[in-house]
Amino acid sequence: MTGAPILTAAQMRAAEQAVFASGVPDYALMERAGAAAAAIIWRAGGLRDMLVLCGPGNNGGDGYVIARLLRERGVAVRVAALGESRTPSSQRARAEWGGPVEDLATAAPATQVVDALFGTGLSRGLDAAVAARLGELTQAASHSHAIDLPSGVETDSGALLSAVPRFRLCVALGALKPAHLLYPAAGCFDRLIYGPIGIAAPDQVHRLGPPRLMAPGVEAHKYTRGLVAVVGGAMAGAARLAAQSASSSGAGMVRLFAMDEAAAGPDAIIHQQVQTAADVAIALDDERIAVVLVGPGLGRDAAARDRLAATVTAGHRLVLDADALTLLAADAIPQGSILTPHEGEFRRLFGDLPGSKIDRARVAAAQCGAVVIYKGADSVIAAPDGRVAVAAGASTWLSTAGTGDVLAGLVGGRLAVTGDPFRAASEAVWLHGDAARRAGAAFVADDLPDALPAAIAARL
Repeated sequence: MTGAPILTAAQMRAAEQAVFASGVPDYALMERAGAAAAAIIWRAGGLRDMLVLCGPGNNGGDGYVIARLLRERGVAVRVAALGESRTPSSQRARAEWGGPVEDLATAAPATQVVDALFGTGLSRGLDAAVAARLGELTQAASHSHAIDLPSGVETDSGALLSAVPRFRLCVALGALKPAHLLYPAAGCFDRLIYGPIGIAAPDQVHRLGPPRLMAPGVEAHKYTRGLVAVVGGAMAGAARLAAQSASSSGAGMVRLFAMDEAAAGPDAIIHQQVQTAADVAIALDDERIAVVLVGPGLGRDAAARDRLAATVTAGHRLVLDADALTLLAADAIPQGSILTPHEGEFRRLFGDLPGSKIDRARVAAAQCGAVVIYKGADSVIAAPDGRVAVAAGASTWLSTAGTGDVLAGLVGGRLAVTGDPFRAASEAVWLHGDAARRAGAAFVADDLPDALPAAIAARL
């Protein structure tokens, strides 16, 4: 399930220094980076004429290496620079290029453009004229490539420090950076390709990869596969949707404890009417229950608060979503739970934490001792021990009512199957995104549970 590692700007510098300390010269690493990027660009653009935009630092040096190597392949390459090269390696790369270097301000456009102006570690935005010129040349090209990161992006947060055009391709060198997956920067390119250059990178923070799932064994039965209980409330539809998702998650059984008799839903889901908090406590007094999901459709009145209290004190593993996150204080979250907050719920629970979305999720998980799925277009999954998985690129059609309830039910089901909160959260986020892809366009949340069996089958 572990994908490519994600390094901050400081971690990337440290990883490069470790390579240099091992005896690899600075310029040799630049040659590796340029060669990796050139190979990717060659596959994407072939012999189309090209303009490489080189900055004054090592990202610009990568650009000169790319230009030289693609010229050797027969590409009609021109180079335009933003001033003189300032580092020893970039100066050598410019000398090795040996060809004309145009002025960025006056260079004519080309069919392909390569942005090698600024990469990792940028701390301020581009001058307005430079940003505008980058935008003009990128818009004029049919094939546009950003090296490491689009110029104007803040590496660790994904913030845009100045205007950034949209590129067809971004080549991440050595490791992914937070800005490759965190918005708004993650929306500045159509495709992201990772180019390894021989750097050893820790993977405690990584891009979410596809899970490897297991079919039930021949000895399995409904209780060994996991019993999920869903505690509903005033809004029956949300809890019913979560229960339906849990029933298609791989779990063995789902029970829906609702305030009213079920009006609809799969017959395989066991519906039980529970009115009061005392009823909830009695219903949850069952050692066969593996996981309890509470929050979808719970409500926010005094009765909902009492039902939540009865659920939290029942002693089962918990998935807390929606209204439960509004009613519950951060210091009352049982350790080992899974939380699924969106931005507003996260801020209400944990306050205005500093740093990137990754930083905030890690701090929150450590504070409450629970796995946090910090939802959004870029979902960050953080465990109390510091592990983080970042998922980006999910269908924008997920921005519709009820999809969060489906995710919560899926999280509950995968936790019942695996017993591992971080693994369950990671599997659920992946499968949720894949189900959305399979559902196509303009779906409603009710369509997603039907797509889950195929998503699960694809990962067996």
